[in-house]
Amino acid sequence: MALNVLTALDHARTQYYHFKAIMIAGMGLFTDSYDLFCIAPVMKLIGRIYYGDARADKPGVTPPAVASAMVAVALAGTVIGQLVFGYLGDRIGRRRMYGLSLLLMVASSFASGFSICRTRGCVLASLCLFRFLLGIGIGGDYPLSATIMSEFANKRTRGSFIAAVFSMQGFGILASSAVTMAITAAFNRATEGGDAGPLQTPESADLVWRIILMVGAIPAGLTFYWRIAMPETARYDEQPSLRLRGSPHRLFCCCRFTALVERDVMKATTDMGKVLGDLDVHNFAEDAEALRRSPPQPRPPSYGLLSRQFLRRHGRNLFACAMAWFLVDIPYYSSTLFQSQIYQPFFPRPEHVNAYQDAYNVAKFQAIIAVASIIPGYYATVYFIERVGRRRIQMMGFFFMGLFLFALAGPYDKYWNHHTNYGYIVLYASTFFFSNFGPNTTTFIVPAELFPARFRSTCHGISGAAGKVGAIIGAIGFLWASQARNKEDVAGGWKPGIGMMNALLILAGVCMIGALHTYLFTPETKMRSLEENEGGGSQGGDSHGAVNGEEENKYSTPSPLSAQPLVGQSPLQFPV
Repeated sequence: MALNVLTALDHARTQYYHFKAIMIAGMGLFTDSYDLFCIAPVMKLIGRIYYGDARADKPGVTPPAVASAMVAVALAGTVIGQLVFGYLGDRIGRRRMYGLSLLLMVASSFASGFSICRTRGCVLASLCLFRFLLGIGIGGDYPLSATIMSEFANKRTRGSFIAAVFSMQGFGILASSAVTMAITAAFNRATEGGDAGPLQTPESADLVWRIILMVGAIPAGLTFYWRIAMPETARYDEQPSLRLRGSPHRLFCCCRFTALVERDVMKATTDMGKVLGDLDVHNFAEDAEALRRSPPQPRPPSYGLLSRQFLRRHGRNLFACAMAWFLVDIPYYSSTLFQSQIYQPFFPRPEHVNAYQDAYNVAKFQAIIAVASIIPGYYATVYFIERVGRRRIQMMGFFFMGLFLFALAGPYDKYWNHHTNYGYIVLYASTFFFSNFGPNTTTFIVPAELFPARFRSTCHGISGAAGKVGAIIGAIGFLWASQARNKEDVAGGWKPGIGMMNALLILAGVCMIGALHTYLFTPETKMRSLEENEGGGSQGGDSHGAVNGEEENKYSTPSPLSAQPLVGQSPLQFPV
C-alpha cells in the first residue's frame, strides 16, 4: 500500500533533524567503541596495581585469562543485548526501548568505575559483571539506532546517514585515547609519578582507571532527554496487531505493524511533522479520510520469524547479513587487540616507564591509528555509499582487508618479526581503513534496509549478534592462537599457539571468504525505499534471486490510494 506519508518521507529534503538524529543515535556507538578501546590501557594499570610484585624485576601484568575474560564478558553481553532489544524494538517500540538501552549503558559505565571494592578478586569480579551489563546496553543500541535512522531518512541519503551514525565509533576511539592520555598525564604530573621508579605504582593509579571508565558515560548521558523526546518512526504504529495465541512461533509475529499496515496515517504524519518541518499534516488528511471511509479489507496472512514463509521470503537475506557480520568481526576485533605487538618497538619497554606513562603510550598509539585510518575509513563510506553502493563497498573492503593481512602474514616470521617499522604500521592501519570503508560499516547498514518493519529491529539484532559471536572468536581465539609455537618464546601465562604468521593467514582467508559471500548473497539496497527492499530483489543488476517479487505481491491488498498521485506534492515540492 503506497501511503503518501511514506512516499513523502522517502523524498523529503535533508533537514536539521536528520543531523540531530545522527548525533542522538550515534552516542550509543560512541560509548561502544570508547569502552572497547579504553580497556587496553585500563588493563595495563590493573596489571601494575593488582599483579605487581615488589621482588620482581618487571612490572605487574594482567594475566591473559583475566584480560580475555574482560573482553569476552562485554562481547557476550552485547550478543544478548542485540537479540533481546532487537526483538523488543519490534514488540514494544523503537523509542521506548531506546531510552532504556541508554540508561543501562550509562549506569553500567559508572558502576564499572566504582567496582564496589579494592581487593583484586572483588574488583575483577565486579568489573566483569558491570561490563557484561554494559555490553547488554551497547548491544541493544545497535539494532535500535540503525532501525530508527533508516526509518527517519529519505531513500537518497539513507545509507550515508546510517553510516554517519556508525562513524561515531571512530570518535569514541579518539575520545577514549584523548581521555586516557589527559588523565594519566595529569596524574603523572600531580603525583610526581615521573620521579617514581618504573616498578613503583602510585596508589592514585587505582583511581585513574576508574575515572577513565566513568567518563565514557557522560556524552551518552547527555543525550538521554533527546532520546526519550524522539517521536516513534512513521513506519511503526502504536497499536498491537495480533494476539498471542496459536503456535509458539506466533510470539515472534506479535510485533506491532507499521503505519502502512495499521493505516494510522494521521498519527504517523503528526509524529513526523513534529520533527520534519516540510511535512504538513493537512496535506495528508485525505489519506486518513480515504482509509477511514474505505471498506475493511482482509489483512495479509501473518507469518512469524520462525515460519517457513519468513524463511522463504527473507531467510536468504538474513543469512547474507548475519554471515557477513560474523566474518568481518573475526579479523576486525582480533586486529584491534593485538596492537600491543605492533607499538612496542616504538615506545620504551614497560620496565623502563611507570604505570601512567605505560598507559599513556598505549592510548597514544590508538589515537594515531584512529586519526590516520579508522575515522577516514568511516567517512569514505559516508561519501561513497550512495554513489558506489553497499554491495560493491563490502566486497572491496573484504578483498583489501585480506590483501593487507596477507602482506602482513607472508614475510612475518622472516622479516616483520625482526624489522617492525613504519611500513608495517601502514599495512596494519590499511586493514582498519578498508574494514571501515567496507564491511564493518555496511554490515551495520544493510540489515536496517532489507526487512519488513515488523521484523526490522529483530533481524538487525540477529545479524549483529552473529557478528559479536565472530568478535569473541577473533578476540579470544586469535590472542591465544597467535602465540609462538615454541614454548620458550611464549610469555608468562600464555600457552604455545600456531604463531602470528599462521594466525594472520587465517584472518586473511576469512576476509576472502567474506568477499565471496558478499558476491553470492548480498543484495544492493541503494536508492530504494524500505518498502521496495522488503519485496526482495536489488537494483542495478545485483539481484540475488532469493525472493520472488510476485509471491510477495500476491499477499498484498490493493489500496484505494495506490493509484493516486501524491496528495499535496505540489505545495511540498519534494526534490527527487
